[in-house]
Amino acid sequence: MKPSLQFRLSQHLSLTPQLQQSIRLLQLSTLELHQEIEQMLEQNPFLEPEDEGGFDSLASLDVERQAADKGVRDDAREEQAAAPESETPGLDTAELGTTERDDWENGTEREDFDGIRETPSRADDDDYDPMERNTAAISLQDHLREQLHGTRLDGADMAAVEMLIESLNEDGYLADPLEEIAASLLDEDTDEDTREDVMSRLRCALSWLQNMDPIGVGAANLSDCLILQLRALPRSEAQVIAILICKSHLELLARRDYKKLMAATGADEALLREAQDLIVHLEPKPGRAFTRAEANIIVPDVIVQKVGRNFKVMLNPDVMPKLRINDVYANALRQSRAPRGSTATEGHANMSARLQEARWFVKNIQQRFDTILRVSQAIVDRQKNFFTHGEIAMKPLVLREIADELGLHESTISRVTTAKYMATLFGTFELKYFFGSSLNTEAGGNASSTAVRALIKQLVSAEDPKKPLSDSQLSLMLEEQGIQVARRTVAKYREALKIAPANLRKTL
Repeated sequence: MKPSLQFRLSQHLSLTPQLQQSIRLLQLSTLELHQEIEQMLEQNPFLEPEDEGGFDSLASLDVERQAADKGVRDDAREEQAAAPESETPGLDTAELGTTERDDWENGTEREDFDGIRETPSRADDDDYDPMERNTAAISLQDHLREQLHGTRLDGADMAAVEMLIESLNEDGYLADPLEEIAASLLDEDTDEDTREDVMSRLRCALSWLQNMDPIGVGAANLSDCLILQLRALPRSEAQVIAILICKSHLELLARRDYKKLMAATGADEALLREAQDLIVHLEPKPGRAFTRAEANIIVPDVIVQKVGRNFKVMLNPDVMPKLRINDVYANALRQSRAPRGSTATEGHANMSARLQEARWFVKNIQQRFDTILRVSQAIVDRQKNFFTHGEIAMKPLVLREIADELGLHESTISRVTTAKYMATLFGTFELKYFFGSSLNTEAGGNASSTAVRALIKQLVSAEDPKKPLSDSQLSLMLEEQGIQVARRTVAKYREALKIAPANLRKTL
């Protein structure tokens, strides 16, 4: 075979370090960006925060904001105290909603995300701090020990109760059987008399524990927990039926199979309703009140403000980093010259690279926020009805529409809308919340899946509890409003809204 030469032309995209950094910064969340900035400030001497209002930390900013709010509340109290005869204005608290999850099949890379809304404030306590509970509340174990110290138990019995207290899980259940707890205290060659004595002492300790507050603590399972709470209630026919249900028929109650429940308990419909009412008001997790909930603080990246009939997006100044190049070091580097080939020349080149890195970083940070602002404003312009009427007026929107409008790639829009949040009149939402697939309507238009979920929520909230709406009925009702939604799609949206099926929503 005769050898020959061939020429081929090919193209490939090479990402420069500056472009790679820009892409990486764009997809970072606010907290991750803050950490990246702190690391860069430590490593690069040419980079420094501005003196005025520098990007210190989100925690310090939040503390300052809380202090300012508290100062305003204190001033209001002083004014109110100065005019005791005036009426105290009531506080209007808007319902801000809950967290919802759904799989989005609209070009968002099938990522799961949260449409997070702010937690409603407590109107009855102006000084309420969501972090106060985490710092001031005691644990379940400490609460039980305080009660234990008030008893007159001897040392051995008190030690046995403390052993059981330490064995409780965060829900207040004693998950391990007494036999296993006793086995952990004894050696394998312990005689039977000693084992029986330890078991007897643990049974006595368990009796003491189950009579402590909160009632239901120390139960082995849900059934025992509910029975302990029911036995603490005044005796009645409904109480007896409720105990019987919790002892043997909890599964039937969970399925809302009232016919079998009435046959198994011998209770009529009225008595069964009373028993059910007793059960639903019990606490299935006695240790819940003592659980230290983790604070999930969301700091919005952008804020939506109404200007006339339009809505304007502005960047949140609290998350805007204020960085600059150190002029002293930069001028010193510019004025320094070293002979060619010397060691100082290599050091000068390294420092020049660090200076260029600092400039790139500042520029990419600014570009990141400019892109977030552009994308957010485009979303607001497309979803103007949402900011006026709420989620029921949400329009269908996909990433490609925003990408085409701004001249960006879909992947860029996906990075911008991930872990970035927008503060609105209806709460704080992730930017991806405003994207939703479209559903056909009889009029030939499209309806957003978010709006359809809102309609389903409204229909379920207005249903008759005795005759809850099935998924098929919900589908027909939506069709009557001109929205064509299959039963399976309704079931999918209902599950995303954390709404139970019709058989589990039924009441007597």
